[in-house]
Amino acid sequence: MGARNKLLLPVDGQPMVRRVAQAYCAVVDAPLTVVTGHEASFVRAALSDLPVTFIHNADYANGQARSVAAGLAAAPDADVLLIGLGDQPQLTATDLRALLKAHRAADPSKITIPMRDGERGNPIVVPRALRPRLTENPERPGCMRFTREHPEHVQAAPVTSPGFFADIDTPEDYAAFSKDHQMARS
Repeated sequence: MGARNKLLLPVDGQPMVRRVAQAYCAVVDAPLTVVTGHEASFVRAALSDLPVTFIHNADYANGQARSVAAGLAAAPDADVLLIGLGDQPQLTATDLRALLKAHRAADPSKITIPMRDGERGNPIVVPRALRPRLTENPERPGCMRFTREHPEHVQAAPVTSPGFFADIDTPEDYAAFSKDHQMARS
């Protein structure tokens, strides 16, 4: 995104990260664990009045896996965890509830990944028993590695909502999202 922090870009008059956090807060029964990195103080300010717990990942420049590890270390003990991204502004609380329902209806001992036509989405649902497995290799922590190396612990949840598959990584992504979102609201 260049010099702009994508998490702070406006969506419906509020920072993107706030919109995403509100969706998660609507479905979780404990404070949302938010891992900060770049411009952490601005992200904290954007979420200041929401029920969230902040963890700062000083190693954020070395990739998402380090942020996942930091979040897992700080997240509350729960039957399941949703591990998601802060740059998915199309994701709704309804989407998240549907994913959790699909997880419970399938094999709740497995990690559930939203899928559409062979495309993996986010967030993923991680059961308590598998949580430590995501960080058992401190040199290579994270979800992507584990879910690809251990498909026996993974199941797909067929979903259709674009919110699971659309994240904002480039100025072009944001421009396209903004245009489509404005048209949908008109």
